[in-house]
Amino acid sequence: MGSREAKTQDTLQVHGGENGRPEVPAEESRRLTRDQLFTMAATACLNFSSMSCYSILGPFFPREAEKKGASDTVVGLIFGCFAVSYFLTSLILGNYLVQIGAKFIFVAGMFVSGCITILFGMLDKAPDGPIFIGLCFLVRAMDAIGFAAAMTASFSILAKSFPNNIATVMGSLETFTGLGLVLGPPIGGFLYQSFGYEVPFIVLGCLVLLLVPLNMYLLPKYDAVTSKDSFWTLITLPKVVFLCFTIISVSASFGFLDPTMSLFILEKFKLPAGYVGLVFLALALSYSLSSPLFGLLSDSMPHLRKWFLVFGGLLTALSLFLLGPAPILHIKSKLWMFVLLLVLHGFSTGMISVSLFPEILSCAYENGFEQGLSVLGLVSGLRGAMWSVGAFIGPTLGGFLYEKVGFEWAAAIQGGWSLLSALAIGIFYIRETLQRKRSSLQTPPGTNEERAHLLASET
Repeated sequence: MGSREAKTQDTLQVHGGENGRPEVPAEESRRLTRDQLFTMAATACLNFSSMSCYSILGPFFPREAEKKGASDTVVGLIFGCFAVSYFLTSLILGNYLVQIGAKFIFVAGMFVSGCITILFGMLDKAPDGPIFIGLCFLVRAMDAIGFAAAMTASFSILAKSFPNNIATVMGSLETFTGLGLVLGPPIGGFLYQSFGYEVPFIVLGCLVLLLVPLNMYLLPKYDAVTSKDSFWTLITLPKVVFLCFTIISVSASFGFLDPTMSLFILEKFKLPAGYVGLVFLALALSYSLSSPLFGLLSDSMPHLRKWFLVFGGLLTALSLFLLGPAPILHIKSKLWMFVLLLVLHGFSTGMISVSLFPEILSCAYENGFEQGLSVLGLVSGLRGAMWSVGAFIGPTLGGFLYEKVGFEWAAAIQGGWSLLSALAIGIFYIRETLQRKRSSLQTPPGTNEERAHLLASET
């Protein structure tokens, strides 16, 4: 135990203060190097293109799948199977990132994702029923493998390139994630209305493939040494367990809307498919615009991260309770209110998501993990895996509940989960703060060396 504590103290001294953030000179942190600029450009391309491909399904695929014989529950499972493959891929590649190579994983993942997106556009030619459904599961799973590979590598590379302001950079780049979410549904909806099922996937898939050679040139290669720290040690840390529950909750609340929202809007507000995509803008725009702000605050005032996680969860729960709205509230659903609550939902998700990666990384450093690409791979793989668990539960449970009890109750149940996660992480942080205060009161005065000498003399 003593050696582990000594290792923790050494790590914090090397990597900077109480939050495990490396100390970087102010001048150096303000100037971006060529490799940093290229890394940001490559990641921006990935975030935009991958989220565009991911989000185009929302406005029209659920209705097309129903025409081919898939029930609402099966549609939810098709959306959710993406997360199962993402989960496994993130865990494996996060653990072996150094051995395989971060740049290779990044570029190869984009190539696979582009090819599979084009292939998804050919599925309407498949026979109705089990064959179509089976191919949807297969192609969606392969798409997840490519997407997970690229994203796991990108998180690690960003944290390696920007060790002192990772939340700020990630928050800024979430703007491109938001742009992909913003432009994917309306572009997909209008291309579908104008040219049919295949064209949206072909256009966006070709866009991803065009970006592959560009990113091969832009992205620097990072050499790294394999660390002795293990994934199991990371995931069994109590704080990380609660953070993982928070990741799953916010991801599920986001993914819940994929198979259900377009069907609810079409049925409730009678909007055409192209305009359904525009409703998705409210969620994506608020997320992309709020993320840079919360990223900047997270880096400049790390103590605010815990409050972002707690209040973000509470706001997410509120938005979901009112989105239907929940039948027990006896409020009539209005389109303007629906859009406003999507804005609140995107805002609260941005508050949570940009705080999670640096909070887990900080916890790892506080517990003696060595700085380097290896531990960054573990953290990014863990974050991606837990996000994918929520991304599976959200659409799967959402599709099932939509079919059984309707959108209003389904959204309320999802809101209850968000409320539970916010209360759980809040109680943990309160308990952690009280324990630290109690420990500081019991600790004898003096320097670390004096306290160690006093402890040795007493024993």
